[in-house]
Order: sequence, then C-alpha cells, then structure tokens
Amino acid sequence: MLELYHHGSSACAAKVRFALAEKELDWTGHYVDILKGEQFDPAYLRINPKAVVPALVHDGEVIPESTVICEYLEDAFPEAPRLFPEGAVERARARLWTKAVDEELHPACSALTYALSHRHMILRNGAGSFDDFLQGAGAEGRAARELKWKWIHDGLAAPGAADKIRLYDSYLKKMETALERHPWLTGDEFSIADVALAPYLNRLAALSCDGMWRDGRLPRVEAWFARIQARPTFYPAFMEWMPDELAEQMRANGAKSWPEVKRRLEI
Repeated sequence: MLELYHHGSSACAAKVRFALAEKELDWTGHYVDILKGEQFDPAYLRINPKAVVPALVHDGEVIPESTVICEYLEDAFPEAPRLFPEGAVERARARLWTKAVDEELHPACSALTYALSHRHMILRNGAGSFDDFLQGAGAEGRAARELKWKWIHDGLAAPGAADKIRLYDSYLKKMETALERHPWLTGDEFSIADVALAPYLNRLAALSCDGMWRDGRLPRVEAWFARIQARPTFYPAFMEWMPDELAEQMRANGAKSWPEVKRRLEI
C-alpha cells in the first residue's frame, strides 16, 4: 500500500504525484496543510522529523525526500511505466536535472513563493514574533528561518530575492538550450527530468509569472510546458489537489508582483 503525505501548493509533493500518475500507481493521500502548520503535528513529525512534505509510506516503510521517493518508485515498481531513460548518457542527463532542482531550483522556488504570495497569507493570519516563527521550524536551521522571515516581511525587497529570480530564469534558459534538438529534456522520450522540472514551471504559472517564457521569449520552453499540460496525468497531479481559494490567492498575489519581476529580469 502506498500512502502519500502531501499538500496542494508543495512543488515537491506535486513532483511525486506526477511520478505516481505517470507510473500508473494507486495511492492513498493524507493532506498535510503546511500553511496551517500541520507539518509540525507530533504525529506527522514521527513520520518526517524534518516537518516537510512529501513523505511516502510503503507497507510501513517511510521514504522521505521527493527525488528519493521518485527513484524508489522506479526501483520498487520496475514493471510499471519507467521514468528513467534506458541509455547511460540519457540517465546521467536526467540525474543532472534532478540534482539541479534539489540544490538550486527548489530553494529559488521557495523564496519566490514566499516573497510573491505566501507572505500575504501569513501576515494576514498573524506571523507573531520571530521567536514564535523560529519555534515552528522543525529541523530548519536558524539562518534558513531568518531568511524566510525576511521573505515574508520584505517580499522582493528582501536580500537575495532578486538573485533567486535571476537563478530561476537561468534554468529556464538552460531548458531552452536542452530542448533545441529534442522534445523532452533528456532526449526523445519523456523522463524523470521532465517530471522534476514540471512543478517549477507550474509554480511560476500559478504565480502569474509565465511571462518568463511566453510571447516568444523562450518558445521551446513554452512548447514543452504545453506538452506537459496536455498529458492526461497533469490535471490529477497538479490541479486537482490545489484548493481553489489558495490558487486564486497565489494568482492574484503573483500578478501584483509580476511588474517587479519583469523589471528585475529586464523583460
């Protein structure tokens, strides 16, 4: 039995839902509302002491970390449609993309999500003092929590926020180059690399920032994302779990910030 602890706005959780759908695996969901702090519930902390989603439980075994979960699904269910390319070179390319997501793109996504949108919801609900904020950090270190506090209070004016926008944009340009000769990131076949990147473009679209590739700016990326959205697995993996109210708040908050994002990128 596969059980997934996840949240609608989590890019990492969306990645795993996408992988599960592409591998045609049945699973039971446990929704953890990270915007309400449910990830700090003692019962969930026993599953994932880091207080983050997603976490997969397979027949009682806990598998954390979205990339590790996707690799686990490939190993545990080899009879299901494969996500990793067969060729050694293509598999290496795929791993380079998933490594880049974990090390650079995901932190940038977190910064933009808080700076453009989540900050408004948190401030509206009352962020309290920094000490209160720090106590709910789970395994997150003080430095990381201080940075997130600045994103919440200062938005795009927070130190380093503009750098995160430019980093995000640099990966879109790397995708544009990778897609010059093939329809998918590692070659002619859809792979785990496409699964890994899809949530991060979907996040920009959800934040009204799809102008970073639309209108001829990055035409191959635009065509790639259209192919992603056309897959029958896209809606159940991404849209079905996103609460309507949260989706509208993210869209509206992102739209307010888009002019500043454009200015920073000189679009």
